[in-house]
Amino acid sequence: MSTDALRLRPPNHRVDRRAIWWWTTRSLAVTVVLTVIPVIPALTWEPVRFWFLVAAGVLGGLGLLITVVMPQWRYRVHRWEVTETAVYTSSGWIWQEWRVAPMSRIQTVDTARGPLQRAFGLSSVTVTTASAAGPIEISGLDHELATEVADQLTDSTEAVPGDAT
Repeated sequence: MSTDALRLRPPNHRVDRRAIWWWTTRSLAVTVVLTVIPVIPALTWEPVRFWFLVAAGVLGGLGLLITVVMPQWRYRVHRWEVTETAVYTSSGWIWQEWRVAPMSRIQTVDTARGPLQRAFGLSSVTVTTASAAGPIEISGLDHELATEVADQLTDSTEAVPGDAT
């Protein structure tokens, strides 16, 4: 296997468009919880009510801004690709990361679906490698596509000789 074939490069495939709504819903849920937390003492503690309401307003405003911007931005950045020789990913929104994992380094392939992902028909594929950088996760894939990718990776890694260490 030549090193030219495993250059760090942008992957070709976008995640499913429904991932935008998944990320939006997750962010909105966190924003609501973080906004409600200071509202509760504001309702019961008169001397500092103003400051708790200011904190709730700031948290709510920042949370809504993030909820509007982050999902669209992540959708533009998150990409993935599986070739005969490697798995390529690009992820993040503030801190962006490109990763490549050669098939010979893959140890396990897992799929996961949380309740919110199931509601949107999405799954994540996690590729664990013999790397200190940790596993590679492809989040926001259509559930059926995630199953196909996991099957393809499993077949490909079984065909590659070595012990992935």
